[in-house]
Order: sequence, then C-alpha cells, then structure tokens
Amino acid sequence: MTSGERFSVIYHVTGNDKEAYAKAQDICVEQTIEYPYELLAPGFIKNEVVGRIESFAPLKSNQGHRVVINYAIELAANELTQLLNVVFGNISIKPGILVDQLILPDSLLNVFKGPRFGREGLRQVLGVFDRPLLFAAIKPMGLNSVQLADIVYRCALGGIDIIKDDHGLSNQTFAPFEERVTLCSEAVHRANRETGRNSIYVPNITAPANEILSRSQFAKQAGVGGLLASPALIGLDTMRWLSDEDSLALPIISHPAFQGSYITSAAHGFGFSHYALYGQISRLAGADAVIYPNFGGRFSFSIDECRAIVRGTEEVMGHLKSIFPSPGGGMTIERIPELLDVYGKDVAFLMGGGLFKQGPDLVKNCRYFLDLVEKV
Repeated sequence: MTSGERFSVIYHVTGNDKEAYAKAQDICVEQTIEYPYELLAPGFIKNEVVGRIESFAPLKSNQGHRVVINYAIELAANELTQLLNVVFGNISIKPGILVDQLILPDSLLNVFKGPRFGREGLRQVLGVFDRPLLFAAIKPMGLNSVQLADIVYRCALGGIDIIKDDHGLSNQTFAPFEERVTLCSEAVHRANRETGRNSIYVPNITAPANEILSRSQFAKQAGVGGLLASPALIGLDTMRWLSDEDSLALPIISHPAFQGSYITSAAHGFGFSHYALYGQISRLAGADAVIYPNFGGRFSFSIDECRAIVRGTEEVMGHLKSIFPSPGGGMTIERIPELLDVYGKDVAFLMGGGLFKQGPDLVKNCRYFLDLVEKV
C-alpha cells in the first residue's frame, strides 16, 4: 500500500485540446506502469500507482497546455535517480513534453540532504558577505601545470574568490590531474597568505566513474576549496553523492557541459525548463553553485530564462538551501553594472576569457573587476 502522499510535476505539452490531453494520459501510464491501461483490473495499481491528471489548461501563450500530474511518493523509492526517472524517464524520448516545475512535499524533500553549504555557507567559507562572488576559470587548455598555477596565483592576488579549472581540464599529459591540483592549490594558499583573503581553488573532478572518488580525495588532501563536476557527464546522483560524502565535505560547483540538449529544446516544447534543471534539480543533486550561460553572451539563453534560473536557486524547497547562480559564457567586465541590476548581490559572476581581454596584467584586471563590483 501507499501512504496517500503524492508529488506533482508541471508539464507543458504541445497540441490541441484533444492531442494534449491524450499526451497527458500517456504520461500517467508511461511514467509509472508502462503497461496497457485497459488491461488493469480495478484496485491498487489503477488507483494508486498510475499517475493522476490534477489539472489541464491552455498555456497563456496558446502554444500547448499546462498539465499537472501527481504520483505516489513511493514510486520515487527515496532515490534521486528513480525520482527523475518518474519525472521524465521514457517520455524524454517523446516529442512535445517539457518539465516545467517539480512540486515535492517535505516527506520527499527530507530524503535529500541538498546543498551542504548553499549561499550562506559558501559566503562563510570565503568570508565575503555583502557583494557578488567573483569567479574565474583558468584558461586556455594546453598550458602546463606551472602556467596554470601561476594564473591561479595571480587571480587570487587580484581578489577573485573562486578560481576553478576550466571544465575541459581533466588528466591531459600537458597538465596531469595530480600535478596540476597540487600546484594550483599551493598557489592559492600562497596568495592568501599574502592578501589575508580566503580565495579557493576548485579542480575539475569530472572523470571516469572509477576515478571520481580517488581524484576527489586527492584534491581534498591537497587543500582545495571545492570540487567542479559536470553532472550530465558523471550523473546527477554522482554529484549528490559527492556533496553528501562527509569525508570530502567540500562545496560542489555544477558545470553545464553536455546539458545543452536538456534545455535548448525548451523553446520547441520539450526537455526541461531552466527553472527546473538549473534551479530545482541542481539543488536536489547537492550543488552549492550552478554555472549556466548568461544572457547576451556567446550562448542563447534569454534574460527571462536567466531570471527563471535565479528563482529556481532560491525559492523555498523545504529544508534545501538556496544556491548561487553563476552566469558565465562570454562574460565581460564592462557588463557588470548592467548584470548587477539583473542579479543583485547573490550571484557568482564567472569570468573566463573576459579577464584576459582587459590587458596583459591579470592581477590588475582582477582588481578592476573587484573594484567595479564593490563600487556598484
């Protein structure tokens, strides 16, 4: 038997009234029993296990329908993997269905620890309480470990709070993981001794499954301040596991590599909303900050989509902490005043190549970035 508690998912489905309602009925079956509904006998499975259409209405845009479907919480089996399977498993292979929002009761949210640090915890780690966080990526790929460590050192001297591996840095021969992590961690600590600040270095631990834990443990022993993971490559639940692992106890930064197909199809009516994927699901999976492409950069996100991500990172989800939205992707220092108007202070601005475009003096460029944020 089930407890009677249920969780809901808001879907957007394409089609006219008849087509959309048929899709809604199909979701109820496909995401649960995956069995001919007409063959079910009256009773438990039909009454409790099959999804239920809670509401059905046209979208204001007149481009499909808003459907709310609820499911017994027991179907999620107290697992993130199975929860996501119920939310968007087989139907992810079908066109015209978009996951807009998850509505989860406390009884289900309490299964997940969520972000270990969240916004306030990450601010405590960094000692930065009254302004946006400054975030930089070490580039370009092809530099050796000594060169990358020098970039980390100069960024920390200039006042950058979080300095991460570029997401493409793994264990290449020109900058092997253990060598790079050792030197970059030493560099940030050396800079902190000189500045009195608490900048952190965050290595990329996106790796083959059998190496993720060992690389993370090595990074912890080397004194890093957090871990960078691409959950679409290693798995959302793997990121959750890293966040929950008490032997690590490090902030987790989520990178969007390989997530594009989940999100860019939203404009065509299938996939995930920006709110759900980068906000709600990132929090369920334990991220303390989530990187995504900023509007007006070299990717296609709109200002409204970015605002939706911010809402997803901070709106109440039971006990789950709010997390830092971290817009990046073609960011430039000149846009900071404009972006502060949109994001306010609870944001981590990720700058990559934009830091180098200001001129050859990286320390000076970083200090200019910091001064601009503090003045505005």
